Amino acid sequence: MKTLLTYGDSNTWGLIPGSAPHRRFPLESRWTGILQSLTDDVRIVEEGLCGRTTVFEDAIRPGRNGLRSLPLILESNSPIDALVLMLGTNDCKALYGASSHIIGRGIELCLDEITKYVDPAKILLVSPIHLGDEVWLPEKDPEFNTTSIEISKELKDVYGRIASKRGIAFLAASDIAVASKVDDEHLDEAGHLLLAKAIHSKLIEAGII
Repeated sequence: MKTLLTYGDSNTWGLIPGSAPHRRFPLESRWTGILQSLTDDVRIVEEGLCGRTTVFEDAIRPGRNGLRSLPLILESNSPIDALVLMLGTNDCKALYGASSHIIGRGIELCLDEITKYVDPAKILLVSPIHLGDEVWLPEKDPEFNTTSIEISKELKDVYGRIASKRGIAFLAASDIAVASKVDDEHLDEAGHLLLAKAIHSKLIEAGII
């Protein structure tokens, strides 16, 4: 059986929009779990972490630097036949002050590490969904601001160019699903289903599985 690693943030972990403390959708409702149900001969490994970034350190919640965690995760799950990478939403937080270009550089550093373990032809890069227009409100997630929203909308083009340059498969989650109006940040159950089906189709189309 082949192993496919999914590496991402809270939208890979399956956070229920607006839940406090954070609660998780059941496996059968998360896009990773739905993907597993669609792939009989592939074992889906979930590696989602709330707050995970590409390369930035979170002073409030340590351990969120995605690049720093990658080597151990890749080694512990090796051999890995395929990988889906979806990060970037948390990089848009006002604290980091990162442009879409800088976030793209972070994704490239993650890809540099991933390709030490996974054939580039077996990698799917997914740009995240857009942040909703009111994500910055105090009752939602004030770690973001209005600039964060615009940056999130630029990631599709930035990631698409990176994927094309590197010869890896690409999918824009923002073409498939939208953030729940509850928190303007996370997928609801319908969004998880749509994304799972789109990722499954892209994995087949690209010959990754």
